[in-house]
Amino acid sequence: MKVWKMNGAGNAFAVFDARSTPFAPTAEQVRQIAADLQADQVIALERDATKDVFMRIWNADGGEVAACGNGARAVAHLILEETGKPMVTIQTEADMLKGFKAEGGLVTVDMGSPLMGWEDIPLAEKMDVRGVDVKIGPMDNPTLSRPAVVSMGNPHAVFFVKDVDAYDIPQLGPLVEWHPLFPEGTNVGFAQVIDSETIRLRVWERGAGLTKACGTGACAALVCAARAKLTGRKARLVLDGGTLIIDWRENDDHVYMTGPVELEFETVI
Repeated sequence: MKVWKMNGAGNAFAVFDARSTPFAPTAEQVRQIAADLQADQVIALERDATKDVFMRIWNADGGEVAACGNGARAVAHLILEETGKPMVTIQTEADMLKGFKAEGGLVTVDMGSPLMGWEDIPLAEKMDVRGVDVKIGPMDNPTLSRPAVVSMGNPHAVFFVKDVDAYDIPQLGPLVEWHPLFPEGTNVGFAQVIDSETIRLRVWERGAGLTKACGTGACAALVCAARAKLTGRKARLVLDGGTLIIDWRENDDHVYMTGPVELEFETVI
């Protein structure tokens, strides 16, 4: 079985080619693979009857998840190179995604439409998703409060802050990740709007912790910022591992994510 170690803007993946050889790791095996290969997510490529490939995803904690934006860009890069097609289709548990080559060796993935109903996130109760009732810290003077929430195939809570580097994210992230309002947990974004076209972002990923980049987190931050009129519908998202361009297009309501992909090495096991 072929294995690729890849990253998208620093978001690290171990990608297993399971199109011919079955790959069904236990949660403990996923945790061991992620530790050995220093991967935020473990991904399996599987055959799909109607799409170019099916992408199965596990977080570093061993839990299977439905979406991973930078992982989709990494898979798109592999399948684009393998097939020579101008566009490839990737099926996930969450949605069908489309991948394209972009200028400068970058890769774009059409992430589909954001989901903004409270039941889509999901939340434990009906609430205005533009600012939900979550507070971290003293009740009368919380450290963080009222994040915007959205689903990009996985749940995201986005706090808009004045200085993203002023927060101890490894301490604060877990307090929000499994807050009772999020029955399936949530990814937690800390977003600093620099200007109408630039957002500085750090993300505590559900099941993976603080990562160098999070593709769906970048999409979520842009959508929430644009809804609040803090930015336009297209912006640069500056993450610890690199920069992503997120474009929430009005014509089809889809979110397009463009950024770098690096193949660190490949091997056969």
